[in-house]
Amino acid sequence: MDMPAPNASVLARKAGIVARLRAVLPADAVIDADESLRAYECDALSAYRCAPLAAVLPRTTAEVSAVLKVCHEEGVPVVPRGSGTSLAGGAMPSADAVILGVARMNAVLEVDYPNRFIRVQSGRTNLSVTGAVETDGFFYAPDPSSQLACAIAGNIAMNSGGAHCLKYGVTTNNLLGVTLVQMDGTVVDVGGPFMDAGGIDLLGVICGSEGQLGVVTEAWLRILPKPEGARPVLMGFDANEVAGACVSDIIKAGVLPVAIEFMDRPCIEACEAFAKAGYPMCEALLIVEVEGSPAEIDAQLALIKDIARRHNPVELREAQSEDEAKRIWLGRKSAFGAMGQINDYMCLDGTIPVSALPHVLRRIGEMSRECGLDVANVFHAGDGNMHPLILYDANKPGDLERCEAFGAEILKLCVEVGGCLTGEHGVGIEKRDLMTVQFAPEDLEAQMRVKDVFDPKWLLNPAKVFPLAASAGRRAG
Repeated sequence: MDMPAPNASVLARKAGIVARLRAVLPADAVIDADESLRAYECDALSAYRCAPLAAVLPRTTAEVSAVLKVCHEEGVPVVPRGSGTSLAGGAMPSADAVILGVARMNAVLEVDYPNRFIRVQSGRTNLSVTGAVETDGFFYAPDPSSQLACAIAGNIAMNSGGAHCLKYGVTTNNLLGVTLVQMDGTVVDVGGPFMDAGGIDLLGVICGSEGQLGVVTEAWLRILPKPEGARPVLMGFDANEVAGACVSDIIKAGVLPVAIEFMDRPCIEACEAFAKAGYPMCEALLIVEVEGSPAEIDAQLALIKDIARRHNPVELREAQSEDEAKRIWLGRKSAFGAMGQINDYMCLDGTIPVSALPHVLRRIGEMSRECGLDVANVFHAGDGNMHPLILYDANKPGDLERCEAFGAEILKLCVEVGGCLTGEHGVGIEKRDLMTVQFAPEDLEAQMRVKDVFDPKWLLNPAKVFPLAASAGRRAG
């Protein structure tokens, strides 16, 4: 549907705001042409689109501060954007908002190996953080599947995890401090290059706040020495529920793999066709990786394989070389892209207790048949962070709506069994109206009061996280 042309007063207001932004930024840092703004009309949740009023690409904290001061004075909403890889609509703009992208802020500012930290601008991509230190034997642990593209800014906003979060934790466990610019342009440092800051743990509030409280421009990140070695093992099973039970038994045994990843048949087939990883064609596949010295790896894998054999695997195979190990992980890391080559899909992000995996996988299968939409499952099984991919036809009327309704039921199921709505993708626009399923009204009120303190005008990342009626009322009030 074509949108009506903006009237003269709207155009005049836009021109005035853009002029003020151009006055505080370099000429190439302000984007307002309609055709150029199409690149910012959505993030990776591409089913929804809206062109912003303008987009800005600052290079420094001072420039971010200047932009926010202008927008604060003008009453213009601001949508922070890292690399635009959010799967929950976290960087979705509104027509009256300015996109503030940090992609040009990608410098390494400091590396301190004795104290094991790196300080970077927040637009630096996840994988390139490790790239800056790996020749010296260090790495940055969180590893989302989009790590080649996703920015540290978005990782902090959504508290991203990744395949190896079972052992190393998610972003919050590897974040030491941030430089934060508040909506009025005030610049503050929270935390820093030390293990634990004194006073209130505001860093714990900021990490995972989805751009609601401020714009992170720099971050102190924990870096770790590379392990001596690592080795994955493939386990194939004839049912999703059996694979889920195996995961539960591995965790109960007290062994701590660095990763336990799950894929079902539709995902296995897509990934194998894409990456030629040598996956067995079965109903469910686990990738379990351990690390340490050769003796430690052998001991851990012996126990894990013994547990797997109790579940009658159709295939049980250790990687025999570094090349084979890399191909195994290439297949898993390529899962979302591989599925996207064959079908439209919506990726969910519910988290459940590991013990509930067999039940939840069985119910998702039943719900899929009831709804008439197929589901491909790929997720971080070790910590119960599920990523069901609901397959639909974007060109078929009503299919997106069916997909959304089905997704809502899956997320409700996650909460029902003791889990939560999101593990690492965030709430964004995707889950905002499901927040009442997990939180009581007084819980949501407490969260919104925190935003009141940081952003009294509710201009930062509007219409996200909180139920739409509640956030609209807050902004109007």
